[in-house]
Amino acid sequence: MKVYKIKVNDKTYVVEVESVSESDKKIESTPKQTLAPSAGDQVVKAPMAGNILDVKVKVGDTVKVGDTLVILEAMKLENDVKSQVSGTVKEIKVSKGTTVKNGDPILVVA
Repeated sequence: MKVYKIKVNDKTYVVEVESVSESDKKIESTPKQTLAPSAGDQVVKAPMAGNILDVKVKVGDTVKVGDTLVILEAMKLENDVKSQVSGTVKEIKVSKGTTVKNGDPILVVA
């Protein structure tokens, strides 16, 4: 395992990188199924650029209008991204620590 320092936007991160052989890749990698949103699905998009601090829901959860879906940090402030529709969480496109731009898809509610 190798340790690297990476600087992104004037912030330094220390990361560990492990080499994986071809046989290990076949065992560890499972194809991720991504479903295209259907006509009734609501794609929740990032209202501003920032970092995902927490994902409050998981696939299959039922949400109502006003429920907090994720916590987004922008300009050192924590912002609740709330559901605009009621339904079931169909897909989550981000995870804790993900950096998003304004308008990036966060999750899909069916």
